[in-house]
Amino acid sequence: MNGEEEFFDAVTGFDSDNSTGEFSEANKVSGMIDFDTSKSTRSGRSGERPPQENGVQKHRTALPAPMFTRSDFSVWSILKKCIGLELSKITMPIAFNEPLSFLQRITEYMEHVYLIHKAASETQALERMQSVAAFAVSAVASQWERTGKPFNPLLGETYELIREDLGFRFISEQVSHHPPISAFYSEGLNQDFMFHGSIYPKLKFWGKSVEAEPRGTITLELLKHNEAYTWTNPTCCVHNVILGQLWIEQYGIVEILNHRTGDKCILHFKPCGLFGKELHRVEGYIQDRKKKLFIIYGKWTECLWGIDPVSYESFKKHERRGDHPRKAKMDDSPEKANSDVPGDMTDDVPVAQETVQVIPGSKLLWRINSRPPNSAQMYNFTSFTVSLNELESGMEKTLPPTDCRLRPDIRGMENGNMDLASQEKERLEEKQREARKERAKEEAEWRTRWFYPGTNPYTGAPDWLYAGDYFERNFSDCPDIY
Repeated sequence: MNGEEEFFDAVTGFDSDNSTGEFSEANKVSGMIDFDTSKSTRSGRSGERPPQENGVQKHRTALPAPMFTRSDFSVWSILKKCIGLELSKITMPIAFNEPLSFLQRITEYMEHVYLIHKAASETQALERMQSVAAFAVSAVASQWERTGKPFNPLLGETYELIREDLGFRFISEQVSHHPPISAFYSEGLNQDFMFHGSIYPKLKFWGKSVEAEPRGTITLELLKHNEAYTWTNPTCCVHNVILGQLWIEQYGIVEILNHRTGDKCILHFKPCGLFGKELHRVEGYIQDRKKKLFIIYGKWTECLWGIDPVSYESFKKHERRGDHPRKAKMDDSPEKANSDVPGDMTDDVPVAQETVQVIPGSKLLWRINSRPPNSAQMYNFTSFTVSLNELESGMEKTLPPTDCRLRPDIRGMENGNMDLASQEKERLEEKQREARKERAKEEAEWRTRWFYPGTNPYTGAPDWLYAGDYFERNFSDCPDIY
């Protein structure tokens, strides 16, 4: 099979040309900070805190319906019927989705936004880079155990999120269908940062696994310091997509560059390795133009620590000589995902290794919060993620008609109505195909609404830039996509 071909996520049949099957890269910590909300355009009764612009004050803690069981579905049962067909035409049951759009999954980058606020408040460049590095790692933390696939956004689909309690607002738009490109822009409500980028992961199918290679630059601007940082997320791989137990790893080199000082942070997301000893591990360092300034280590699923290079090397030297007492090792033998599945058709699920060994004198940069107790019944969502698709009464009057919250197939799945979700998904895809045919007939080009193609001002690479004015809320010329 061609490793460059794409996996699709439509419901049934083999004819969907809407979906592109991204396993996204995409986060939970409650860094509650008090922000000045006096500039809010809405007001409540005397003495009450005004509602957020999205219309939600207290966010929900559970989905309307529990996760639909996938035990009755097998990807292999689909693939074995498709011998001789193009892989790009094979569609996936909706049961393998999660009730979120990819645009909402991108928004999960903001779950640990307190790290950006912290970076903006630091006076030293080294401390700022430490917080930016922690944010870059935290941005993929929500993917841990998230084996459900987000819905592919329709062309013109949008998502907004305003969190006054977390001090930011966010807007994204699906700006291209072929190739699929999602553009996003976020800003601090206290004008302390801008965070933006465009994401278009390249999907590769390797027989037993699906690998999403991230493409597109992520840019963080700390306005007070006149600094811009850019990076690209690590590669995400979902194992055992055909048979066996699904599991995820992140790997690759992430290089964060401070364009004002020239400082870099190099983060190595380690591949699983033999017996899973390196699973989830992240190691790296911050350097200026001459030398290493700071060592970073931890796990993207747990926490991130940092220490000065001298102390780090001293510890490692004594460790090699056996001067440090070692922890008892956990069982290194891998477990089979399914005993009734042939071994050569699955990737062994690694056994979780001992947690991060903290070097004396280390500084905690970030720690993940525990997920809600009902997370396993909610697609392994974090508390932040659970709130992303909530739609309270009256909110639709504020949102544009293209917002993900109004998308009927995702709403149907969230409510536990899988038949409705499947029917609506097929209807939306057919509607999108018909609209594309009409544009081709009239030789009309698609016009994006909130972003435009341009050049990243710091890297010089092609990028999608925010056009502004979204929050003026003039939605009269939005397309009818639902």
